[in-house]
Amino acid sequence: MGQMDFIDLELVLSNFHQAANDALKEFSCLLEASCKMIDYSENATYLVEDGQGKKYILRISRPNYHKKEEIEAEIAWLNSLHEQSPIDVSLPMRADDGDYVHAHSYNDTIYYSTLFTFLEGNAPDENNEDDLIQQFETLGEITAMFHKHTIEQHDYYQAFQRMTWDYDTILGQSPKWARWQDGLGMTPARIALYEEASHIIQKKLEAFGKEKTRFGLIHADLRLANLLIYGDEIKVIDFDDCGFGWFLYDLATSVSFIEHMPYLDELIASWVKGYSKIRLLTDAEKEMIPTFILMRRLQLISWIGSRDNETTRLLGENYTLQSDDLVKAYVEKYQDCTN
Repeated sequence: MGQMDFIDLELVLSNFHQAANDALKEFSCLLEASCKMIDYSENATYLVEDGQGKKYILRISRPNYHKKEEIEAEIAWLNSLHEQSPIDVSLPMRADDGDYVHAHSYNDTIYYSTLFTFLEGNAPDENNEDDLIQQFETLGEITAMFHKHTIEQHDYYQAFQRMTWDYDTILGQSPKWARWQDGLGMTPARIALYEEASHIIQKKLEAFGKEKTRFGLIHADLRLANLLIYGDEIKVIDFDDCGFGWFLYDLATSVSFIEHMPYLDELIASWVKGYSKIRLLTDAEKEMIPTFILMRRLQLISWIGSRDNETTRLLGENYTLQSDDLVKAYVEKYQDCTN
C-alpha cells in the first residue's frame, strides 16, 4: 500500500468514525455510551456499550453500495425472520424518531447507520475440524429454515429492493464486486482455464433454472465470520449482502475461503444432513453443489483482487494459486456436460 493509499484510508476511517458518533445522537439512551470500532472490511462495525451492561452493534454501511430502501428491505427480512422463525438473528433498533436507518453526509458522501442488538458467541474455528463438521449439520438445518421461510413468503419478498446474485452479477458481464479476471496472480494460461470453468458454470446454471424452490431471498454470505457459536446454538449475523439468489449459493458461501481444505466433503455431507431435516434436496440439486462452490471461489478471487483489508492481505495471491487444482478438477469432471 502506497503512502497516498494510507492517507485515503485515514480519511475514510475518519468519516466512518464521524458517522458513528453522529449515529449515536439519534438514540437518547446512548448519548453517554462508548463506541469502539471492532471491524472494518466492507462496512465499519462498532461495539456500543451504554454503561449499564447493555451492548449493541452499530453498522456504518460503506458508501455507494446500498440505497436506503435496500437497507430497509434487509431490516424487514430480519424482523420477519424473528417473528416467524426460530432463527436467532441480530435485530435492528429504532432510533428516537422511529426510523431504523439514518443518513450522514460528509464531503458529498452518504454513510448509512443502523443499530443492532448484540449477540453473544464466537466464530467457528476452521482449524477445529471435528467441531466444524458437527456445526455444519446445525448450519444446514438453519439454512433450510431460511429457505423454507423464503418460499413461504415468496410473493411478499418479490417486492423487496435487494440485489440479485446470479451468474451475471457474480462472474458475468455485470459483476457486483469486480471481475475475477482482474484477481491476483492471473496469467493468460490461468485465465483461459478459469474461463473454461466459468463457461461450464454458466451453462449448468442455465439448465438448473430459477424456480422458486431453488431461487429466492437468501443470506448470501454465511461464511464462518458471520456465524456465532454459543453453546450448541449457531446465530447468524451480517445480512448486508442478502439478496435474491440460488438457495445452494448459501451453502457455497458457508465454505468461503476453505473450499480447498481436505475436510470439505465432510462439511458438505454434514450440511446436507442437517438441511434435509427441514427441506429435502433432489439429486439434481446435490449434483449442482460443486458448481456453486466453484462459482463462489471465483467470486472471492475477484473480491480479494479489488479490496484492501486485513482479510484480503492475508489471503492474497495464494488464494488464487490454491484454486488451480479445484478448477482443473471441475473442468475435467464437467467439460463434457455442456457440449
